[in-house]
Amino acid sequence: MPPESLTCKECKTVYPLEAKYVCERCFGPLEVAYAPPAEIDADALRRRIQAGPHSLWRYRDFLPLANGAPRGLLPAGWTPLLKADRLAERLGLGEVWIKNDAANPTHSFKDRVVAVALARAKELGYEVVACASTGNLANAVAAHAAAAGLDSYVFIPSDLEEQKILATGVYGTHLVAVRGNYDDVNRLCTEVAGEHDWAFVNINMRPYYAEGSKTIAYEIAEQLGWAVPDRIVGPIASGSLFTKIAKGFEEWIELGLVKGAVPTMNGAQAAGCSPVATAFAEGTDICRPVKPDTIAKSLAIGNPADGPYAVELARKTGGAIDAVSDDEVRQGIKLLAETTGIFTETAGGVTTAVLKKLAERGDIDPNERVVAIITGEGLKTLDVVRGTFEAYEIDARYESFEEKVDLPAEVAA
Repeated sequence: MPPESLTCKECKTVYPLEAKYVCERCFGPLEVAYAPPAEIDADALRRRIQAGPHSLWRYRDFLPLANGAPRGLLPAGWTPLLKADRLAERLGLGEVWIKNDAANPTHSFKDRVVAVALARAKELGYEVVACASTGNLANAVAAHAAAAGLDSYVFIPSDLEEQKILATGVYGTHLVAVRGNYDDVNRLCTEVAGEHDWAFVNINMRPYYAEGSKTIAYEIAEQLGWAVPDRIVGPIASGSLFTKIAKGFEEWIELGLVKGAVPTMNGAQAAGCSPVATAFAEGTDICRPVKPDTIAKSLAIGNPADGPYAVELARKTGGAIDAVSDDEVRQGIKLLAETTGIFTETAGGVTTAVLKKLAERGDIDPNERVVAIITGEGLKTLDVVRGTFEAYEIDARYESFEEKVDLPAEVAA
């Protein structure tokens, strides 16, 4: 599937494969269009994929690069898909899997999209890369640029979690903290992109960047034995990740690599920034911008570019988009940790809390195979779990241990 052009998602106007992200005719978003595949041998293609590297570049035939898999970049992708039997039992479900994308080099799914965007930026001759970020993207751009020997500029809201700021600045990037929320940062970066010949991964490079998210779907299908799950539950910020996962499944179904239909797609937002969930609940595809007020800062995009497409996708697949409170987010983090041993950041808490809500509401058939997408590492948002557990403080004597520490009933007896 070689990349053929950029195509407007709305009016279908075609553009060259350049650093361009918006249609000049209708201002719709641009997507990478691929040449129609020739007749393929599905078995041979599956073998070719399985022989590839243990990274997203095993799927290079489905990504928008002219020269195939690049060299000199951090490996991203091929993260674990873990069967979560104890979580399924707790929720009364039959089969739950966790796609743990916190296992990427900078501990979030953003390594995927940045790897693809930087590879394409290098093909186009850029020497400076940049981004507007709520945190995880900042980490990824700074790290991947350092590995590739590119200069980088990272723009973030000034009130970002300290852990994410530290895990960005350490790579030697130009770190720009903007007084404002993500939407303010994004508007500023759009202006900067118009004045400087830089590759902004989520602005002028966005069509290529977004394609990296498809590899989550490819990996899930391959890791399930070339099968499609019944349902996906994943977070929504801009809506790009959510829609591209579905696109990945759709591509492989059309090619005959897997059988079935695109999974039921359930989106997850925090109530303090839920324009997409609100639009779904109101029966419209108009996502009215909001001012974010939530602990889930990595999802705090008040004006989501792909929100309408996420709403459309959820409806088309029989899914939904739900919002959960900050308290439910904290409970979701704790639930996932206690049942799977995976410590996720707030976005994963949102996803787990929505999974719990779907189970309690009876939306998920007990026989379904459900995959929840965990996009980031809990060490990035440590403050949100403060006060959620107690530690025993004792003297260094066995008597003090016995006196103050609760023991299992059978031991105590």
